[in-house]
Amino acid sequence: MTTLDSILAGKYPAKAHARRVAERLHASGYGRHGIIYLEAQKTRLIEDNDEAMPFRQRRPFFYLSGCPLPDSYLIYNIGRDELTLFIPPIDPEDVIWSGLPMSVAEALRRYDVDQVLPTSEVNATLASIASVDGSKAAVFAIAGQISEETKFHGFIEMNTTTLKGVIGDTRVVKDGYEIALLRKANDISAKAHIAAIKASRAATNEREIEAAFIAACIAKGARDQAYHPIVACGQNGATLHYGGNDDDLTDPVTKQRKSSVLIDAGAEYRTYCADITRVFPLGGKFTLETRHIYQIVLRMQTETIAMLKEGVRWEDVHAHAHRVAIKGLLDLGILRGSEDELFDKRISVAFFPHGLGHYLGMDTHDTGGNPDYGDKDTMFKYLRVRGCLPAGSVITVEPGIYFCRFIIKPFIESPETNKYIDINILEKYWNVGGVRIEDNVHVTQQGYENLTTAPKAFEEVEMLAS
Repeated sequence: MTTLDSILAGKYPAKAHARRVAERLHASGYGRHGIIYLEAQKTRLIEDNDEAMPFRQRRPFFYLSGCPLPDSYLIYNIGRDELTLFIPPIDPEDVIWSGLPMSVAEALRRYDVDQVLPTSEVNATLASIASVDGSKAAVFAIAGQISEETKFHGFIEMNTTTLKGVIGDTRVVKDGYEIALLRKANDISAKAHIAAIKASRAATNEREIEAAFIAACIAKGARDQAYHPIVACGQNGATLHYGGNDDDLTDPVTKQRKSSVLIDAGAEYRTYCADITRVFPLGGKFTLETRHIYQIVLRMQTETIAMLKEGVRWEDVHAHAHRVAIKGLLDLGILRGSEDELFDKRISVAFFPHGLGHYLGMDTHDTGGNPDYGDKDTMFKYLRVRGCLPAGSVITVEPGIYFCRFIIKPFIESPETNKYIDINILEKYWNVGGVRIEDNVHVTQQGYENLTTAPKAFEEVEMLAS
């Protein structure tokens, strides 16, 4: 039986990715002769400091190399189907402080490339390709990611506008190895979410919960976070990208523990991201109002995930989430009117203002979504993904309902929309803050595969928080 660890013990499929990118270039009207040239992120020092800045590999480079080393280069000869990685040579002075770097032989064993050379050979390799194929070969590179010392003499064309978008579109459909990396990131993140919930029992401040999450990720092999975690207690959960993470868990006026915590956090494992949101009670039990909203959001997520399969139109899935939200808020009495009228008037946008989800991969908000932020329709304006989902894509499903005064107030004050909201019942729900539940879902031909295992059932979440 193939296990997750046995899949990840193999090489990252860089050569297959290079071929896919080349095929997409060809489908875009370019010939089968040419080279793809990419550079890794450079080592950079912190301003006014002799320490290196935190390193994050360029995603296009990693996609075609699987190599996390800084100051490296890559050439893919399309016509010859030859992938060459260039890594920094030994710097004796650096060895004193940092030890020996990766050798050429070790890199060749580790990465899915045809040959490995020192970076000092980049220009000589380019010149040798140009002497044979340059009169009919184009160079595909990314603007702003080309070193001044790199020379492309002898090639027929230099294209710096096409490659980045082509790689971005190619990355939308993941192969089995990438799905395994995303599953691993999710597995680590699920354990970290459990650790964070347990830590909340004795915690007095949001930062203690954040610390527990990050510590668990590092202990499980994911040193980097996919994004800055959101740990928002009480009404802080109404801010979509809350970043304080330093508020006390006890209300300074009432001296009571706040009702719940929204935690949106995910590990990054070998450059691939998890993005998971959970809400859990402080004190072991959800308040009645939070439980009401949690039930609606969980229903929104359950029903929209069930819709996923190859070819489903994401706008339709997002619209269905709004219809579930409308029905739930009507049942609570927060909204008034008919379901269709509330939908047509976009009243639910006051409580669910963001898109249902986004593609996920090497970036949290991954490439290829083709958003339309100029859309005048407020229900769809912030969708990060538009159109039909392909099999092999991985998308987050993250419905939410929020009680943000800044967003809801214009709806209450407008004579056209205030009749749809019962402010007396709404008053009971401000302390809920926000509820968002987010999973990472692999879209398949016939349906879907949920990669996220972090607990979200009422009983399990309350048990962990008790």
